[in-house]
Amino acid sequence: MTPFQDIRHRLMPRLDRLNDLIAAELRSGNTLMDKVIDGYLARRGKQLRPMLVMLTAEMMGHDGENVIDAAASVEILHNASLIHDDVVDDSDRRHGQPTINAVWANHIAVLVGDFFVSTSLRLALRTGDMRVIGVIGNLGCLLSLGEMDQIYNAREHMFTEEAYFEVISHKTASLFEACVEMGCYCADVDDDRLDRIRRFARLLGLCFQIKDDIFDYYDSAKIGKPTGNDLREGKVTLPLIHALNSSCHPRREEMLALSAKEVMDDADIDSLITFAKEAGGIAYAEDTLSRLHAEAVEILDSFGQSGAARDLRSLIDYVIARES
Repeated sequence: MTPFQDIRHRLMPRLDRLNDLIAAELRSGNTLMDKVIDGYLARRGKQLRPMLVMLTAEMMGHDGENVIDAAASVEILHNASLIHDDVVDDSDRRHGQPTINAVWANHIAVLVGDFFVSTSLRLALRTGDMRVIGVIGNLGCLLSLGEMDQIYNAREHMFTEEAYFEVISHKTASLFEACVEMGCYCADVDDDRLDRIRRFARLLGLCFQIKDDIFDYYDSAKIGKPTGNDLREGKVTLPLIHALNSSCHPRREEMLALSAKEVMDDADIDSLITFAKEAGGIAYAEDTLSRLHAEAVEILDSFGQSGAARDLRSLIDYVIARES
């Protein structure tokens, strides 16, 4: 087994409780709602985020039932954001599987996503901790703002690293930060350890998204989306941003103009992907990953060498090395 599979195996009893709770709480009694949700839950992902809640609480010396409630809350809200994102982006596949909006239409997907949001809030309330409820409320705002920022940047052609990192901080890193905050609050930890693990989680989230964005420049059946899919949706990510802003490539000005097109065809996308690779964009993104990874590991080292701390180190190693 890989280190990541080892962690999942160790956490499996808790993950089983988590999944039983999620299935029970999402049972609505409405025939159509339950049919859509049953199909959705049959394709569970890696559940990295609830694992992060569990490992953080464990590292802080706590393993109570409130951890499962909090982990389920953030996992359901995460999935709600994915369902809504698929509607916004008009996506018909996610990780190689049909999206809810592709199978059932947009209005069904929006209603299912709304049901997920409400269920997430109910589960946060079960913890009895207003700090956990506050985390979920704040997270919902950040995820929405991240999506709006991304749309705005695409429309206004904001090809800067500052704009890019603001988007992924809201859309991706905020989720990872919320997970460790929940783990700490469940363990009643609200001191400098929270600040340190929050910084670790932000770095973990940034690494996760940058790695995802690098995938978009390569064709792989494991990833479950076509090459250049981000560009088709108007999303210019770190490899191309660096190439557009920092290279002396002879086609730089041409590529800047191409990036600003409202609609790109396959030839345009192929040109931009080739340019990003030739102008050092992929190498720059990978160097950025290495730098963020090193900083995150240094933070983790300050927590000692408990089993949970080692597992968190394995999680960020997995995020850097993963192929899908």
